[in-house]
Amino acid sequence: MYVPPHFREDHTDILHQFIRCTGLATLVTLTKDGLIASHVPMLLEPEPAPYGTLIGHLAGPNPQARGAIGEALTIFLGPDAYITPSWYETKRKTGKVVPTWNYAAVHAVGPISFFDDRPRLLDVVTRLTQKHEGDRPAPWAVSDAPEDFIQSMLRGIVGFAIPIARLEGKWKMSQNRPQADRMGVVAGLQADDQHDVATLVAEAAARLG
Repeated sequence: MYVPPHFREDHTDILHQFIRCTGLATLVTLTKDGLIASHVPMLLEPEPAPYGTLIGHLAGPNPQARGAIGEALTIFLGPDAYITPSWYETKRKTGKVVPTWNYAAVHAVGPISFFDDRPRLLDVVTRLTQKHEGDRPAPWAVSDAPEDFIQSMLRGIVGFAIPIARLEGKWKMSQNRPQADRMGVVAGLQADDQHDVATLVAEAAARLG
């Protein structure tokens, strides 16, 4: 990922929190037939330090589950928004502006391995379920389904683990614009109900002063 210095986020705790808050990730690997990507939820385990390990599962028939070669790239995308130059103070002063796109992204790279033992798979799907059901008024649990049905589902998936060897983050939030332009972006995003991105731009502006 191309990351100019002013967009770089390299605090591991911030990147880990971003991963944990992202519902769906893109898993990219090389196979004998070329690149393949799958979109899957994942868990982040803290070990080994400093970056931890990503855990998830794929459908058994997915060729990625059996034919991945070498390292895997996992992409976590956060809030994003189109940025119109109409929001910039610079437009009114010089007109020398162009559109862009603001976004937050984390890339994790590491060797991928697969597993199919039932207890470990059950642990993964149970933890994923608890993560995404935990805040619901009446959370569903894996144990709510019949045992024989869950076992049949487990036979249809393959687990994977990716110890993270490289972790990088990009917060492209108008840090390269003058302060007046950044404040115009915040106001414009708020007016467009893009509050998540507006908050990130405002936070980045506050750090820059």
